[in-house]
Order: sequence, then structure tokens, then C-alpha cells
Amino acid sequence: MTDALTRLLETRDWLMADGATGTNLFNMGLGAGEAPELWNVDAPDKIRTLYSQAIEAGSDLFLTNSFGGNAARLKLHDAQNRVAELNRAAAELGRELADKAGRPVVVAGSVGPTGEIMAPMGPLTHEAAVEMFHEQAEALKAGGVDVLWLETISAPEEYKAAAEAFALADMPWCGTMSFDTAGRTMMGLTSADMVQMVEKLPNPPIAYGANCGVGASDLLRTVLGFAAQGSERPIISKGNAGIPKYVDGHIHYDGTPELMADYAVMARDCGATIIGGCCGTMPEHLKKMREALETRARGPRPTLEEIAEKLGGFSSAGDGTGEDTPPKRERRGRRRG
Repeated sequence: MTDALTRLLETRDWLMADGATGTNLFNMGLGAGEAPELWNVDAPDKIRTLYSQAIEAGSDLFLTNSFGGNAARLKLHDAQNRVAELNRAAAELGRELADKAGRPVVVAGSVGPTGEIMAPMGPLTHEAAVEMFHEQAEALKAGGVDVLWLETISAPEEYKAAAEAFALADMPWCGTMSFDTAGRTMMGLTSADMVQMVEKLPNPPIAYGANCGVGASDLLRTVLGFAAQGSERPIISKGNAGIPKYVDGHIHYDGTPELMADYAVMARDCGATIIGGCCGTMPEHLKKMREALETRARGPRPTLEEIAEKLGGFSSAGDGTGEDTPPKRERRGRRRG
């Protein structure tokens, strides 16, 4: 049997994913430094609200509240022995809401980075990383997710370890990396490097792409880089809602719903199939994105100049491949909201 995401992709030429997890939970009262995953057990109604908001805004797919649900990240909160409990709860809440949606909605089990540096640069061995990702994957599977969703990865070694773990769990998966350092991941990968890595994996993802990073413009430049490689695999685009700014002591993203609507349509025209938002993306952004994707005709692939004109300039002169020098913008983003 094919998985739910593959079946949906066979019937649609674009799917809308969800928005931010952290930003929305902070607005519900999550404290700085608090582990969002604990809310899967301690405040399940708030997680139901998070998932419901995405479904009601038109998302075809939403991520579970399990981004930091691996043992290494949970150890920071003395919860390393609760991996199975917290991930399964995140998935079960998602399954409950998706099954009530009245239309096909894919539950994607979010898996973030371990937060540790992998060997040989750091202490985390490949075997330990696989074990960590496998533990989380099995719990999300037990809770009823349709697919696993690796996101915000910087190191190819970590991406490969997760792919191996997901094969052990016998689960379909998608995987994105974060390109936030002059068009490269923090560990130096370009968009072209990622495509080559993905296509060589023994257990490749259903879809691959980019999330988070700097702003929407930079992310679309990366999507164009993916599309230029000619892979037939669906591309994921999950960009931040503008650029973060401190306003009254809080981080505020300056991307309006109208800007994110433009971003969503341009992401589709750049070659992305699964389109959503990351940090700062709220239900009101998602509603405008869905409306734009449904009502605006598909257009030609936009140029870098057109992207900069619509969404703002780029944070760096190039995307790491040395092929272009788009308009420059001296602004930086944060890694995860």
C-alpha cells in the first residue's frame, strides 16, 4: 500500500503544509526555555488548538509538536526517558484531529536535529544518532503519523543517520535542511549538494527541500537551486514569515499575510510542490496562502530579480553556488520558531 502523502501527491500538483510551531505556542503562553513537547501531555488542548488552526486554515499536511523530541534535546529538560511518551502523544493528538477533518490531511511526525555535533567534528557517532532518531521514529509511528518529517538539519551526516533510522522504523519520510549561511547550511551544503546527497540515499525521502533559514526570498533562491538539478522528486518550501525583529521585548516576524501569499505562489512557480511556512507563520498567513494557491494561475519560473522585488532583497550576494549575485540585504534570521 502507498502512504497517505504519496496518494495525495498523485492527485494534486501542490499541497499546503502548516506554519510555525514555536511562534504559535509562544502566543499560547509557552515560556522561553520551556520544552514544547511537554505540552503534548501537560496541555493537550493547546496542541489540539495548534493542529486545528492549521487544518482550518487549509493545510493539507501538518507537523506534530515533536521537533525537539529526541533524547539529546529532551535531556536538557531532564526528560530523556520520556521520548516514547511525548512523541506518541504528539502523534495521537494529530491523528485525532486529522481523522475529524472531513478531507485527507496528512499527519507528519516532526523530527528536528539532535543539537549535537556529529563525528568526526563532535562527539555524536553515527550509530548513536541512528539509535536516537530510531527511538523517536518508532514512537511517532506508534502514535499514528502518516509520514516522518525531518527538518532544520544542517549536517549531511545527521540527515543520513535519520534516513537510516527511518528505514529501520519502516516509515516513509520527507526531509528538509536549513540554508541560513549565505545560501548554504551551517555545515556548508549548497542546494545542489543536497540534491546529490538525497538521490544517493539507500532510503530516499518522498520529498525534500528547505525550511526556516533567513527570509522568504532566500528560501526561494534555494528552491530554484533544487529545481535546477532536474530531480523528479517533489520539492518542499517552508519559509519564514519575513525577518525577525525585537518588538517590545518579543520576537516579531515582519511578513504580512499578503507577502506570504505572494511567497506561496512564487514557491509553486519556482518548482515547489509542498508549500508551507516556518517561523512566524500564523493561521492568518496560511489562510491567505491557501487562497492565493487556489485562485492565482500558475506562472513562469520567477527570476531572482522578480523574487527580490516581490518579497524583499537577499541576505547574501549569492547562494553558495557562485552563479548569481542578486540584490543584497544585510539581515539575518533565527534558526527555529
